[in-house]
Amino acid sequence: MDVSIVQIILVFIVTFIAAIDQFDFLESLYQPIVTGAVIGAILGDINTGLVVGGTYQLMTIGNMPIGGAQPPNAVIGGIMAAVFACTIDMDPDMAVATAIPFALLGQYGVTLFFTLRAPLLEFFRGCAEKADTKGITKWTIVSECILGLIFAVIVTLFFIAGLAVGQQVVDAIPEWLNNGLSAAGNMMKFVGFAILLKVMMTRDMWGFYFMGFGLAIIASNIPTIGSSAVLLVLTLIGFGIAFWDFQQQTELKGAAVDGGDFSDGI
Repeated sequence: MDVSIVQIILVFIVTFIAAIDQFDFLESLYQPIVTGAVIGAILGDINTGLVVGGTYQLMTIGNMPIGGAQPPNAVIGGIMAAVFACTIDMDPDMAVATAIPFALLGQYGVTLFFTLRAPLLEFFRGCAEKADTKGITKWTIVSECILGLIFAVIVTLFFIAGLAVGQQVVDAIPEWLNNGLSAAGNMMKFVGFAILLKVMMTRDMWGFYFMGFGLAIIASNIPTIGSSAVLLVLTLIGFGIAFWDFQQQTELKGAAVDGGDFSDGI
């Protein structure tokens, strides 16, 4: 696929903004389901970009930084997966698996950024001691620009390099490796959910888990429900149960607070 200089610049800008958003804006612009759709729109295939972004989102749904440890970076991984799928017609699942090394590179990029920003903390300290709000703003902008540039340069360089040799590399990959990468990419979204469940699952929620699993099997085997509608049906059922539980818990708490005097046994 031939791309213009405008598309390359737009990919650079999107990566720059997403990198900053991941740590500071916190508007979820960096989420793969958002960046995938945006990159797809820039490269002329928003549908593929949204599919890849959604797939990558499922894979990273349980990833979170713990202390100084950083998971594979969702910004670089998600954008590169969308780039692979949209520019060289790579299968979405295979694109997700292929983007993992780039996500790991982004992980190192975050560590590099924190290392480069460490000396700037003294400038922040000096401005804080002097109550210099303009100085704090200035160094904050400098810090964010460093972060955005690290990510944007990495993605842009690999984007341009991928355009030059990407299709030849894909054509040279044997079929068995293609199938393996596609299977690995398809599996990763389930791994993401497994990580999320490991973090948030408690004993009183296992009943809902098995109930949802059973409903998914039933719904997926009903011919009148299309494959794309199964998730929507399950979402509505899950929302209904969650809303009912919320109402019940709210009423019980209200009764406990306003229940009156129980000293007479009534």
